[in-house]
Amino acid sequence: MHPARIAELLHPFLQDANDRRPTTNDALYKSISTYIDLLLRWNARINLTAIRDPEEIVTRHFGESLFAARHLFPKIYPVSAVVKGFDFANDQRPTTNDRVADLGSGAGFPGIPIKLWAHNIALTLIESNQKKATFLRELTRALTLTDIDIQNVRAETLPPAAFDVVTLRAVERFPNVLPVAASLLAPTGRLALLIASSQLTQVHSTLPHLSWHPPLPIPDSKSRLLLIGTLEPQK
Repeated sequence: MHPARIAELLHPFLQDANDRRPTTNDALYKSISTYIDLLLRWNARINLTAIRDPEEIVTRHFGESLFAARHLFPKIYPVSAVVKGFDFANDQRPTTNDRVADLGSGAGFPGIPIKLWAHNIALTLIESNQKKATFLRELTRALTLTDIDIQNVRAETLPPAAFDVVTLRAVERFPNVLPVAASLLAPTGRLALLIASSQLTQVHSTLPHLSWHPPLPIPDSKSRLLLIGTLEPQK
């Protein structure tokens, strides 16, 4: 898909309603184009996504993932940039040492788009299915991404309290996976869930020890939400 069309489709997910500045990031859109090509080729062999239309892949998978990315790792523009002019195409995000884990990564969402957005994170993709893990390895090579660890294991086998951010989206056995995801959080770590509104009550009842931010509606969706919770330090 042409990067310009990708940029157009992602516009609602990357900008606030009152922000009229154009979101330009050619490197991001080119990487997404490469990602889509590889995803569709592999999807003919193994079931990575039920969505086959490239434009719907952009809005459903990349849009939702990047919406989470910009709330977890927001851009910070210097005040002087507004006055003097700023190159938004080559903006610099604050350096971060966040250790991020994407649990049940599957086709790489939301982990890989978050890495494309925030290059400095150390990303671990947790995927127990061997064929999907193989796809993730080829994808990271194709996108020339570094500082990515692909764990072809069940999340329960990983050391607890190892990550600053854990993401979760469209996993099987959701109620059972939630406590596992929370166990991977370091003190004051953040759990980012991309869920349906119908799952909110279940999340709060399963993980009452997390402090939850108000849910954020995903653009162009009737029921999808981004929910971020913080693990409070033990007193």
